[in-house]
Amino acid sequence: MASTRPERWVDADAGPLVRPYAITRGRTRPRGQRLDLVTILSGTGRPAPEPGLLTHEHERLLALSGRSYTVADLASELELPLGVVAVLAGDLIELGLLTVVRDAPAQRPDLDMLRRIRDELRAL
Repeated sequence: MASTRPERWVDADAGPLVRPYAITRGRTRPRGQRLDLVTILSGTGRPAPEPGLLTHEHERLLALSGRSYTVADLASELELPLGVVAVLAGDLIELGLLTVVRDAPAQRPDLDMLRRIRDELRAL
């Protein structure tokens, strides 16, 4: 007896059916510099290139670039695997639309301030 219900391969909670390698066109690493979990990225403010050059996922990533994000934060926000976000971010860096934020050299903490904080915490 044949079923009248259509066959379903996934339920509503399974997420998108597009595989990560399809989003990155088969690439598993960014073309340029290596991006790790804590690499901080920010938009350059340059206008997006001609229509059709960027995928929907590139555009979603670029829409978040108004402020600085780590690669891990972007992956979480976009609900995409880390590797996919790294490849997409690499594409946008190559196009000059994203940049890696370089932190200023870390300064030594003020030891007197740290001692006062320690003393105040002990007093609690």
